Amino acid sequence: MLDRAYSLKNKGKFCIRIEDTDQSRLVQGAEQKIYEALDWFGLTEDESPRKGGNFGPYRQSERLPLYKKYAEELVKNEHAYYCFCTPERLDEMRKEQQKQGKSPLYDKRCRSLSVSETLKRVESGERHVIRMKIPDTGTITVPDNTRGDIVFSVDQVDDQVIMKSDGFPTYHLAVVIDDHLMEITHILRGSEWIPSFPKHKLLYDYFGWKMPIITHTPLITNMDGSKMSKRHGHASVSWYQEEGFLPEAVLNFMSLLGWSHPEEKEIFSYDEFISLFDFKDLSALNPKFDLNKLTWMNGEYIRKYEIKNLKLKIKNYLRTYLNKELNDEKLEKTIPLVQTRIKTLKEYWPLVEFIFEDPQKIDMDIPLLKTVRTDLTKLYESIEWKHDIIYSKTEDFANKHTIKPVKLYMDIRYALSNKKVTAPLFEGMEIMGKEEVLKRLNRIK
Repeated sequence: MLDRAYSLKNKGKFCIRIEDTDQSRLVQGAEQKIYEALDWFGLTEDESPRKGGNFGPYRQSERLPLYKKYAEELVKNEHAYYCFCTPERLDEMRKEQQKQGKSPLYDKRCRSLSVSETLKRVESGERHVIRMKIPDTGTITVPDNTRGDIVFSVDQVDDQVIMKSDGFPTYHLAVVIDDHLMEITHILRGSEWIPSFPKHKLLYDYFGWKMPIITHTPLITNMDGSKMSKRHGHASVSWYQEEGFLPEAVLNFMSLLGWSHPEEKEIFSYDEFISLFDFKDLSALNPKFDLNKLTWMNGEYIRKYEIKNLKLKIKNYLRTYLNKELNDEKLEKTIPLVQTRIKTLKEYWPLVEFIFEDPQKIDMDIPLLKTVRTDLTKLYESIEWKHDIIYSKTEDFANKHTIKPVKLYMDIRYALSNKKVTAPLFEGMEIMGKEEVLKRLNRIK
């Protein structure tokens, strides 16, 4: 979202690159879900595997020869080396370091191997990886667009694996090569990637390339301060769709996580956000994800919709998630009844279901209605079927029979909907039609 806003404001291009070098973590259909989410938000990219572009291919798994070439160049220039340590040895090494209270870093054992021995072992087909060389002493300073310069001591930085034994690069090598070759000018990453920043800075230096401007966004947390993750439903775009949130409301809400409108507005369009946003204005503090605030904001957007447009949104939601096709005219009549009451599209159906579908079975006992049902249905048979007339005549009926009107209204609601809470009763009865109302009331014996 931030990337797209910045690229539009500065007449740049927003690129999607599929970073699929970790084959063990590939999820079937995940790439398609990325595109569907972008399209739902209206953030369609300029370049990607599905759209193409001047710097393809845009899947890293299709760029392996490039990574191999540059990894070998680093080895040749003594900025990287072959490592033959087995997973078993590395595991033992880490356990020993942890026993000693040390950070688990590679002990650089293979770094001291001679060139002739290394080449012999590689040519013999011995399993190996390629690691980058971290300087033995000193510090590495990395410029973050939000936090300023961050200084790392080299003893905090691992001799990172940059080419795995399966011929795939790790994230660190692949992104540096791709960002350079694709002429990426600005990079936005989560703050959890800050510890990797010095490795990337070194790789840019080793290749002699200019590093893009890099901004690390704050980490969005749950209200209790814990990290959001996929196991929390609301970390997935599909969750918002299924819960009936509007994409423009979610964008509005997300734009306020780590950024503030200069006029302290809460509700504003994405176009307005684009005109105002700059990476330098991001806060380094971790914002909390307040689902209650998002729900309130979504309700504000629903209330601003024209009825015909909200009808289309609701119709699509019902078709997609409830497999329901409603009569257009009837649906449109119900929207004014609930537009100020609902905060999500999901909340629409429970309120109006009784207007469209007969509950068949009534779970609650309604003895009061049973005693007056015959007289009430005779009244309804004789009156003009307009909600204001239905209301006034029902009130008069209750007073004539010394019944509290509210109690009678509640019993009628039960009889028609099998619910305690619905859209306004009498407006709903008008839309249902006299015949349907009488049919349901006459079942009460």
